[in-house]
Order: sequence, then structure tokens, then C-alpha cells
Amino acid sequence: MAVLSLRYALPGVLAGLLASVASAAEWTVRPGESIAVTVARAAPGDTVRVERGRYPERLVLDKPISLVGVDRPTLSGGLQGDTVRIIAEDVTVEGFNITDSGDDRVAQNAGVYIQPGAHRAVVKNCSLSYNLFGFWIEKSNDVRIENNIITGKRDYRSASRGNGIQLYNTNGARIIGNHISFVRDAIYVDVSHHAIFRGNRLHHSRYGTHYMNSYYNLWEDNESWLNRGGLALMEVREQTVRNNRAWGNSDHGIMLRTIQDAVVENNVVAGNARGFFIYDAEYNTLRGNLVIDNLVGVHMWAGSINNVVEGNDFISNREQVRYVAARDVEWGSKGGNHWSNYLGWDRDGDGVGDVPYHANDVVDRLSWRHPMMKLLLASPAVQTLRLVGQQFPLLRAPSVVDPNPHMHPHHENWRDWLGKHFPGSR
Repeated sequence: MAVLSLRYALPGVLAGLLASVASAAEWTVRPGESIAVTVARAAPGDTVRVERGRYPERLVLDKPISLVGVDRPTLSGGLQGDTVRIIAEDVTVEGFNITDSGDDRVAQNAGVYIQPGAHRAVVKNCSLSYNLFGFWIEKSNDVRIENNIITGKRDYRSASRGNGIQLYNTNGARIIGNHISFVRDAIYVDVSHHAIFRGNRLHHSRYGTHYMNSYYNLWEDNESWLNRGGLALMEVREQTVRNNRAWGNSDHGIMLRTIQDAVVENNVVAGNARGFFIYDAEYNTLRGNLVIDNLVGVHMWAGSINNVVEGNDFISNREQVRYVAARDVEWGSKGGNHWSNYLGWDRDGDGVGDVPYHANDVVDRLSWRHPMMKLLLASPAVQTLRLVGQQFPLLRAPSVVDPNPHMHPHHENWRDWLGKHFPGSR
């Protein structure tokens, strides 16, 4: 009987859905008319199309509608409050210039404020400029923020700006293809899980990404350059971080702080003060990364052990690894990594060095204590000192040790990443 009831009920359900789609109306707003008045008249499921023009309005979207700009109209908040506030589920905003929010940091004024419960909001193909926060998104799940250009209040000091995209206490967000600059932090993430961050371009901010207390997320194909820090992952676990590029940042390229069970693979980390900054990181896998032309390739401390580090290229970093600890840590036990300053040999021609690579040798320690010594790193005398240190273990300190150093890099295009430094840092 239940099967028969379902069979007879389905046509009625489908008819109801079709009637709902057929009844959805489309409204048009022209210059001089009010978007807010038209939104108030629209029914759930309707589309409001806004023609090109400037509309000095602060909008509240309290029903599931689509707000679509035609030829990029401008919404101006008049430097007060939020320019657009989304409070209903299933709202779409597309194709606008959204500008001139207020600058009250306590109220978190934003170009687009997606408040708690506004699940499945979609904002795409918009330009957001001169807002305190570009997006403030809180306790809203399955939000999609796609292909937007976000620029902050450039005349404010960095610390007085808001973030480009702020996520707090969300699930299932999709942050894809956005271009963010001149904000405090381009993407700030806290207590937000099962999200995808893909194809974003982040520059001229404090952090490209400032990220903490969030789990099970994917970071893929993002580029972060000319910030203070590129990607900062702190107090997190179960992250996949792959195919990103972090270059020319004045502090670090990628920070891994208090992180477990993450996979960090096939990233390019170039021309930063520190390529990787690894602090209190355990049970992670770092593989296939290109770490090149940084002042310090990897700065690691605070018990960062039990990590798998394989198949990476460490090339032309002034200091390959800065490691301070009481005992050696082994990288490359299975497949090995490439180190451009490796001085060993490969007698059998299998592409793997016959003697282990040791970071933090006597030359490294002397150069830390006497920075001017770096001017002599290429001299025969200093290279001889490295060899002597290898022969007399009493001279060496605890170090990163790679028993299978590769003689040749894995990345064929590594030269393309030389010289991408933060202005004035070299």
C-alpha cells in the first residue's frame, strides 16, 4: 500500500513543483527606481533584475530571491552599515558593484553580510570595493562565494581594515575564484569545516589566509603573494593543501602551526623570508613541494616530529633548514628529497646520493651567529669546512637528516621561480 500511495502521490508532487517554477516572476528595476521597494513586492523564488546605474541603497534580502545585475549596476551603502545584508536562505546575488559600507568594526560592517541562518547563499561575479569587510559570513552553511573581486579601504592602515572574506562557524562553504587585495587578511577562517578554497588570488594584505580551529578542508590552486604571510594554518587537522603558490611574502609562505593529519603537496613556496614555518606539527605529510629562493627554506621547531617529508625540492634557499632541537629528525627515509647544497656523490648513478644530507651543519651554525659569513658561502674554504664537519660528528648539532638525497630536482620548471622576492627584502 505504501508503494501504491507513493506512486499516486508523485505526479501531484511534480505538478506542484512545476506550478511553483511557472509562477516565479521576474522584476526589472531601472535607474531612479528603488531596488528595496521591488524586493519587498517580489515573492519567494522570484528574480529581480537591476539595470545599469547607481543605486544609493542598503538592501536587506529577507526572502529566497535572485538579485541579478545587468551590465554591472552599483549598490552604494553611503558609508553606513552593511551595503547588502542577507538574512533568508537560498538567496543569490550576481553581477553588481557593491561599495561604501560603514566602518564600524564592532558591528562588522560589510559589503555583504550573510547573517546566521542564511544557508545556501550565493554571491558571484561581483566587485566589492571600499567596504570594511568584503564578506562577513557567520553560522551559515553551504555558502558559495565565487569569482568576485574584493578590494578593501586602501587609505586605511592595514590593522584598521576588515578582512576580504570572513568565515565563522560555517560548514560546507565554497570559496572559489575570488581576487582579494588591500584588506587586513584576504581570507579569515575560524571554526569552519568541510569547505573548499580553490583558485583564489590573494595579495597586498597582512595574511593571504589566516585560518584556525577548522577541520576537513581543501586548499587548492590558490596564489598568495606580496603579503606579510601567505597561508597560515593554525590549530587545525585533516587539511589537504595542494597546488598552491605562495611567493614574495615578507614573512612566511606557508605556516603549519599546531596541525595534525594534513597532506601538504605539490605547492610552490618561493622568495619568502621563510618558505615553510612549521611549529608543533605532527603526523603530517609534505610531498612534492618546491621550496626555492627563500631566505630560510624551512624554519621548524617546537616538537615538529613524526611527519613524512618526501619528494620535495629545496633549491637555492640561503638557509635550507633552520632547526633547533635536542635530536635529529629524519626526512626522506623512503624516497628522499632534493637539496641544492648537497655535497655528496652518486657513484652507482641511481640518482640518489651515497651519503646522507645533513642540514644545520657547522657552516650553518656559524652563519647564524655571524651573518656576514654568508658572503663566503660559495668559497672553497667554506665548502671544505662542510666536508670536515661531515667527517667529524663531534662538530655537528642535531639536524634534519635525509638518508636518500636526490641528485636532481623533481620540478623541471624550478628556474621560473627564482627572484620573486618581496620588494626591498634582499
